[in-house]
Amino acid sequence: MDAMASETVFTDDDEGKRVVNPNGDDIGRVIEVRHGVAYVDPDPGITDTLKSKLGWGDSDEESYRLDNENVETVTDDTVRLKR
Repeated sequence: MDAMASETVFTDDDEGKRVVNPNGDDIGRVIEVRHGVAYVDPDPGITDTLKSKLGWGDSDEESYRLDNENVETVTDDTVRLKR
């Protein structure tokens, strides 16, 4: 499954998908895809620990790059992150 995630290329069809943690909890939404990379608008309640794990820091950016190494699976309506 890791190989699949490392080869994930996001498309415009992925815009609007929910981004969930491994437990299925919403952490944000894909708001833009540029050059195969998804950018996420995080839920205001997302913890600083999770932001740090995803390399998003604690800046007040509007959207954050979602690196493929953090993606477990992509379905028709969600992007599920790895543990």
